[in-house]
Amino acid sequence: MAGGDHDLLKSLAVVLGVAALTTIVARRLHQPVVLGYLVAGLLIGPHVPIPLVADPETVHTLSELGVVLLMFSIGLEFSLRKLFRVGASVAVTAVVECSLLLWLGFLAGRVFGWTTRESIFTGAVIAISSTTIVAKAFEEQKIARRLRELVFGVLVVEDLIAVLLMATLTALATGRGLSPMSLARTTARLGVFLVALVVVGLLLVPRAMRRITALGRPEATIVASVGLCFATALLARELGYSVALGAFIAGSLVGESGEEKSIALLVQPVRDVFAAVFFVSVGMTMNPVLMARHWVAIVVLTFVVITGKIIGVTLGAFLSGHGTRTSLQAGMSLAQIGEFSFIIAGLGLTLHATGDFLFPVAVAVSALTALLTPWLIRASAPVARMIDRALPAPLQTFVALYASWLERLRSSGAKSPSARVVRRFVRMLIIDASVVAAIIVASALGADSISAYLVANGVLTTDVARAFVLALAAALAVPFCIGIARVGRRLATTLAGMALPTTDAGSESLDLAAAPRRTLVVTLQLGIILLVGAPLMAITQPFLRGYQGAWLLLAIVLVLAFASWRAATNLQGHVRASAQVIVEALARQTHVPADGAVEVPLQLNALLEGLGEPRAIALASGSPAVGKTLAELNLRGVTGATVLAITRAGSQMLVPSSHAPLNEGDVLAVAGTREAVGAARRLLVG
Repeated sequence: MAGGDHDLLKSLAVVLGVAALTTIVARRLHQPVVLGYLVAGLLIGPHVPIPLVADPETVHTLSELGVVLLMFSIGLEFSLRKLFRVGASVAVTAVVECSLLLWLGFLAGRVFGWTTRESIFTGAVIAISSTTIVAKAFEEQKIARRLRELVFGVLVVEDLIAVLLMATLTALATGRGLSPMSLARTTARLGVFLVALVVVGLLLVPRAMRRITALGRPEATIVASVGLCFATALLARELGYSVALGAFIAGSLVGESGEEKSIALLVQPVRDVFAAVFFVSVGMTMNPVLMARHWVAIVVLTFVVITGKIIGVTLGAFLSGHGTRTSLQAGMSLAQIGEFSFIIAGLGLTLHATGDFLFPVAVAVSALTALLTPWLIRASAPVARMIDRALPAPLQTFVALYASWLERLRSSGAKSPSARVVRRFVRMLIIDASVVAAIIVASALGADSISAYLVANGVLTTDVARAFVLALAAALAVPFCIGIARVGRRLATTLAGMALPTTDAGSESLDLAAAPRRTLVVTLQLGIILLVGAPLMAITQPFLRGYQGAWLLLAIVLVLAFASWRAATNLQGHVRASAQVIVEALARQTHVPADGAVEVPLQLNALLEGLGEPRAIALASGSPAVGKTLAELNLRGVTGATVLAITRAGSQMLVPSSHAPLNEGDVLAVAGTREAVGAARRLLVG
């Protein structure tokens, strides 16, 4: 046997043997399997004095197969149909979260004195959560269906964002400088490559894969699939792009054939073996000396990942219509980085865009966050309960009703006459934001050359010339910024009108939905500003010398947040008045069914705009809620519904406190989404 073959066999034996042992230990300790792979890589790597050293070059070559197959499998699960199916709410969540982490990662890199490109790669490294780690953690814990759908939907969109980031970073790292023309050329070249590959691929690949699968020969199917995967990866590399990008596109093209499930089952065993080699190779790069030298960066970035993702995901999920409990649980479930972080960090190292320190730093941050992920998931429910109890009463009522308003908005959807207006406003926002980004980037990249031209021709001095260029850029950008604010306000008003239409009454005082609609307008406006401003800030920050844009966005968000608080306080009065109407209606009810369900009269719902679909639930003798308080039941935290009123013999409670005890025969008026009210009924009735 030749020496090279012997080295290959020895490396595979060492890698897979040690990985098997560390994986078993990780499973015994209820830790993600990825963590076991990383530890295996550390043990057999060249930086730890243990006589189980595998050849780093051989393992690195094998790990490239793992990258290709891993990205192919991710692409296989991704399709345009799946993206449309996950819906706009998870897209909003992923965009807000990734934009926030990109910006925070860039700022952290600049604080540590890293170069602009290293800081950009740092932001990309910490922006994407780990599908592998989350999937393994969810397998071990009983996770609610709604939370699973939200988390994995966000992960799908994050995977797409990661692919776009890799393509953009490749163009940035391979471009000659950061001039506007070179940036435009590399971006155009990338766009032509992607469009051509996708268009040609959609014409050929799905049809070919369906015919191959129809043969009923599994070996032919897997050979054709993997062969296409490696061919597309090789094409991407030959054109100067990453093999990961090519493999992802190949997987998405095969996924469009409709046979992705059967192909995924065939590819999975091969993928798992080489993915293990990939993660072990990542662990082999963990240099304890280098990591000790950059321990401050590792600790800071770990803190940024955990807090940034919890805040970003929670905020985005709540604004898109998920309750506080589900939103916070999703944020704490996604507070880690993983496989894409390794790939992006490795891309920066391969393209010589980053120093050799970033890769081990990314690995260390991933290991720490992977270690904490199961604990964060377990702690998410108690933390959500604690936060819900700590919220002031107006906010508690607001968060319960907000989801019901968005439920009504989604139900109106494309059927509403205002849907075309909404699409037009969205296009206007995209155009205005794109123009602002283009002006900022172009002025930042061209400021020096324009200033030098003005100085060389004796028109202005150096300082005056630069101030003139910046003033000109600001003058060009301000009208579009104002346009974003105005269109955002009009879009929020239109959406609020779709969810809570104006009553037919001619007098403003008879508009029973006025208070909820005002609250919804302000909250939607806050969400729109974040959805537009966060990506704009993340894109333009690397080209700016200061943080004026971030301070401006923060000021706008704080103003809108204060306005939301004021609106929520005013909403509380509307809710109390509506609760009084409900109490009077319930007082007229003389019969309580044995199953504990009393329906509020349908004509009453029309008079209580903004309260979702209020229902009344009576507590019979066998109800598990009798003798407990609302706080002990954690009704709002568990179900997302809120109790508007409680009626019992001879007494009434409007918007009761969480410490109010429940008695047999009490009738509770509950409001919220249909799902929330149904969950509340199951909790109260048993």
